Amino acid sequence: MATTCGTNDILSALVAIRRDLHAYPELGFKEQRTAARIADFLEQLGLEVHRNIGTTGVVGVLKVGNSSRSVGLRADMDALPIQEMTGLDYASRHPNVFHGCGHDGHVAMLLGAAQELADKRDFDGTVNFIFQPAEEGLGGARAMIEDGLFQRFPCDRVFGIHNWPGLPEGVVATRPGPIMAAADKFEILIEGKGGHAAQPETASDVVAAAAQLALQLKTLVARCASPSAMAVLSVTRISAGHTHNVLPASAIVGGTVRTFDADVQDRIEAELRQAADGIAMMTGTRATIDYDRYYPATINDPEAANDVMTALNGVCSAQIAQAPALTSEDFAFMLQACKGAYLWLGQAPVSGAAAVPLHHPGYDFNDAILPHGIAVNVALARHTLGTGQ
Repeated sequence: MATTCGTNDILSALVAIRRDLHAYPELGFKEQRTAARIADFLEQLGLEVHRNIGTTGVVGVLKVGNSSRSVGLRADMDALPIQEMTGLDYASRHPNVFHGCGHDGHVAMLLGAAQELADKRDFDGTVNFIFQPAEEGLGGARAMIEDGLFQRFPCDRVFGIHNWPGLPEGVVATRPGPIMAAADKFEILIEGKGGHAAQPETASDVVAAAAQLALQLKTLVARCASPSAMAVLSVTRISAGHTHNVLPASAIVGGTVRTFDADVQDRIEAELRQAADGIAMMTGTRATIDYDRYYPATINDPEAANDVMTALNGVCSAQIAQAPALTSEDFAFMLQACKGAYLWLGQAPVSGAAAVPLHHPGYDFNDAILPHGIAVNVALARHTLGTGQ
């Protein structure tokens, strides 16, 4: 049901831009080439363009008519520190840097929406096209906000779209309230006395302490939250030692916690700290805990999320997601500062082939959903602002 953005030539040009960005990916806060391509494209459309917001962010402003209404449409533009393994002709030219989350496609979708809206100008108000850096764990949304994003470019509502391999091609899903989890990360340094592996009685066994701690942490969520609360704690890293005959003096246990409820989040952190201190006391070691709540939960404004269904009627197949995802998203910061909603856009191939998941070295954005993404962005802008006719 999605409308297309102009002619096939325009779509072909957007695919070419998307694949160029894919071939030359850039990590968070280093998106200089990407930002320059975006800014140049928007300037050619006649938009008012602002660069270097929150380091490398770009905002294009399109004002039509006299209304004070405004809307923000956001695309993230950074890549991941992953080695690509797709074998594509346009695969990453940069070792260990890869658009494994589809942000190249998000940029192309929003550029297409800017072109559509700039060409037709069939709305009344202001559209702020927000191209955000450093979504992948570095808080680029927060950096833009701290740089005055919503003071300089006020928005009545802000919307963000992310491709979603778990949904059929072109299907949109969102939900009122929580849609993505808060993301915390922890690193626990366990220190003791090193020594010879043949004389363990003279040393502190930090490896055994790390192993005991990892096992205890795996049971922690069950003690802190009911099954309906949806929480996850994953130990993702244990590191210690360098050789077979030396007992190391330190070990590290690291991982992540995902939650939706602040009380559950508080309890998990407190129990984690207590567990680390308890293991340290029991094993004669010391535990130093670095616990970072780096992304809050992504909470959609209920009215904005429900209104998405109306805005997309006749544009695409839209549905209410039954459950939030335990992955995280720094669009959460934008939704703390401005009412709006986060949407998933399905990209599973219509062929029925298995969709490669996000953050997988074999992932690629499905160019067939570009028209859908353009149409969704355009519909959200028109619905929020109304027409000037």
